[in-house]
Amino acid sequence: MKKDIILCGVGGDGIVSVAKIISDAALNLGMNVKQSEIHGMSQRGGSVFSHLRISSEPIFADVIPEGKADIILSSEPMEALRYLTFLAPDGWVITNSDPFININNYPDIEKVYAELGKLKHCVSFNANAIAKSLNARGNMVLLGAAAPYLGIEFEELEKAIRTIFGRKGEDVVNTNIAAIRAGRDAK
Repeated sequence: MKKDIILCGVGGDGIVSVAKIISDAALNLGMNVKQSEIHGMSQRGGSVFSHLRISSEPIFADVIPEGKADIILSSEPMEALRYLTFLAPDGWVITNSDPFININNYPDIEKVYAELGKLKHCVSFNANAIAKSLNARGNMVLLGAAAPYLGIEFEELEKAIRTIFGRKGEDVVNTNIAAIRAGRDAK
């Protein structure tokens, strides 16, 4: 099993947390994991991205070649489009449809949606609205939506959440688990 994942979005949207959960779940299964550094602006609103590679076989590079990503997981629709050159022909884009409009020249959102609609495999939905209804964050809802494409059992993602967020208390753990379940069920 091998999955190459581009995680992208804007600073503050929890891309690092999603990468940590996927990585920990894969490591718990005895898989190999490589992740590039998180690149981009660390403050709220700057573009951020990372390459995450998981495999049952050895991984020799942490950067995904263009045209080879199995998944682009994006917390923002324009950011999903920014990294399309990495997407494999049969790859999946899982993106939040709720834009984070933080620049004056943000493209017309209907044009962004039209471009996403041209993709062979795209799951686009308002993860933030679902998260808000749960008092959670959209990144966890997106992780749930991506779960069927990761090649990792859903229960392993839940275990990783329990481990990573356990010190923050049972309420935080339960909220995050509810959010990934809602994301899994949203499509």
